[in-house]
Amino acid sequence: MTETTNKDSIIILSGGMDSVTLLYDQKDRIALAITFDYGSNHNKREAAFARKHCEALGIEHLLIPLDFMGRYFKSSLLEGADAIPEGDYDEANMKSTVVPFRNGIMLSIACGIAESRGLTKVMIANHFGDHSIYPDCRAEFIRPMSEAMRAGTYIGVEIMAPYTDISKTGIALIGKRLGIDYSQTYSCYKGGERHCGKCGTCMERKEALREAGIEDTTLYEE
Repeated sequence: MTETTNKDSIIILSGGMDSVTLLYDQKDRIALAITFDYGSNHNKREAAFARKHCEALGIEHLLIPLDFMGRYFKSSLLEGADAIPEGDYDEANMKSTVVPFRNGIMLSIACGIAESRGLTKVMIANHFGDHSIYPDCRAEFIRPMSEAMRAGTYIGVEIMAPYTDISKTGIALIGKRLGIDYSQTYSCYKGGERHCGKCGTCMERKEALREAGIEDTTLYEE
């Protein structure tokens, strides 16, 4: 008897809370995980966790360099730890961290790889909390981008973005149900050995874990 498979998807996997949750949430249909190294402060620390989780699940993992973004794009996320603002995760404070059209670029590359491998879905873990800050995390972007990918491929590759309308706390609650150890993820935009505990992503991480009733075992700077 020929063994059948339901693995029809690629996931864009950073190694942070959101994408690691999606990895475990949809592991049975994921054939390949792709981490993009675009030169951000925290890329390498995130990527190490992405690789670790893929190894644990037996999912193929690719690390694709996008070093041109670090050379030509303007964002505090690409300019070193001192450029990262501290404080709440809101538009006024976090707008400088936007990497222009980052998700559009990553989705386009993942789409091409998906069609090359005969896979019809590209998963991304954008969520509702990102909407006001990052234009390419919004439903208004994801929907037409998915349609463009479908129209531009022979096999109709589409985006699967199931967290678009839920909060980071909602994602943490999914992870709690799945038993994910969030200490094995990385969020801090400053990219230090320990989370700084002060930048917007650290603040958002703390809040989501607290509201989900998950013990925060993240290592923070004193």
